[in-house]
Amino acid sequence: MITLAHISDIHLSPMPEVGFRDLLGKRLTGFLNWKLKRHGEMNTETLARLVAHMQDQQADFTAVTGDLTNLALDSEVERAGRWLRELGGADKTVVCPGNHDAYVPGALEYAQSEWGDYLKGETVEGQAFPFVRRVGEVAIISCSSAVPTAPFFAIGRFEEKQAARLSRILKLLGDAGYFRVVLIHHPPNAELQHPSFGLKGHRIFRRVITEEGAELVLHGHTHRSSIHHIPGKNHEVPVIGVAAASAAQGGTLDDPARYNLFRIEKSGEEWRCTMREYGFQRLGADIVMRMQMRIY
Repeated sequence: MITLAHISDIHLSPMPEVGFRDLLGKRLTGFLNWKLKRHGEMNTETLARLVAHMQDQQADFTAVTGDLTNLALDSEVERAGRWLRELGGADKTVVCPGNHDAYVPGALEYAQSEWGDYLKGETVEGQAFPFVRRVGEVAIISCSSAVPTAPFFAIGRFEEKQAARLSRILKLLGDAGYFRVVLIHHPPNAELQHPSFGLKGHRIFRRVITEEGAELVLHGHTHRSSIHHIPGKNHEVPVIGVAAASAAQGGTLDDPARYNLFRIEKSGEEWRCTMREYGFQRLGADIVMRMQMRIY
């Protein structure tokens, strides 16, 4: 049996000191949004408690689906690298980047250099994404929807070239009998699209999943727990989102902080997978198991 933990939208706080030059362009609107809304909704104590609870589960592998930073300042990216090392070794932890990690041009490239092996794996055609990390018979495939955008937009992009590589990877791993888990920051299902924060290319992504299949798609971005499906090659593919890991109780914008734990095993030729959601309720101080469901 392999256990896989999924956490997302870390939004490390507090915000570091910000200089005037740091706030040119989009970062100004992001900084104002943080000060006016988000700084009271995200906090380090909530994140620390959730991560400690997750680490007690001793999962075999942990997937982080992006938004470790807020404005992708160099100091934030460096702090996120230290946080990742505290979370777990790069051999047992993988990241797919979020829009806040690519907030301005050049930010994602700096994150790739700072986060190193957390953003690396087996690739095709020598391209950074998608990349694959294998844990026993489970293959985690990290895609990227993270691109710089204009102020007031938080969209992601998934284009044909990455789709072609993902298709090839899914076929190779499917033929080899792996349980395929696809990571992407922005939700790819049609139900959660929006002109200002949706995924451009969501139809392309779903087409690949429909043609080649997968066993799970995990995402963040919405700051809410959710379960949807995409038609797959042999069965419907669950698309599961998780609430932001630093979202405080009592917030008006998001679900309280949560993580998901998947238990994956093979019985004969069939896969079995159960999901448990752990996190805070809107009332009460404890982290609890909010839900358990069998996926396969």
